[in-house]
Amino acid sequence: MKQMILAAALAATTFTAPAMVAADTTNYALDASHSQILFGYNHLGYSTTWNMFSGFEGTIAWDKDAPENSSVSVEIPVMSLFTGWEARFNHFMADDFFGAAEGDMITFTSTGIEVTGDNTANITGDLTINGMTKSVVLDARLNQEMEHPMAKKPWAGFDATTTLMRSDFGLGNFAPFVSDELDVKISIEAMQAE
Repeated sequence: MKQMILAAALAATTFTAPAMVAADTTNYALDASHSQILFGYNHLGYSTTWNMFSGFEGTIAWDKDAPENSSVSVEIPVMSLFTGWEARFNHFMADDFFGAAEGDMITFTSTGIEVTGDNTANITGDLTINGMTKSVVLDARLNQEMEHPMAKKPWAGFDATTTLMRSDFGLGNFAPFVSDELDVKISIEAMQAE
């Protein structure tokens, strides 16, 4: 489950390429109160179960004129997962899935970006969950970039989607009855860093 979370998070946030930051990039920090990663999976053919990560941190080095030169990095505390049901949360944190301890993180670091339209891009990055790192691609869209009407500073919002296989991250218990495939939806806001 962690996989989708990150991918989503992340992920959706920005445009990538962590190696070098151009001089004309603007640094943004995620707005933790308005950034979420949702992941859903088919439960025994009966329903789609949704879970969410929120309140995570991340940074975006964004080159508005050349998004392919941008980068994104996100850290998500595993134990910040919201399931809406305490027993499910406890099961996900147990050895069947995350085997989570306080301080365990899911991370996403962009490695490249392909601009696909005026406001869209495919963001490739390394997603690490349970100490396992896989390359994932986020289908990302810039929703809006302008001065925030209340904060009076530059602000940007992005959505992204991806599909992950939880077994790629050592989270494949009960598959295929509970689907291995996770649908990930990411929506984030980011503000110009101080």
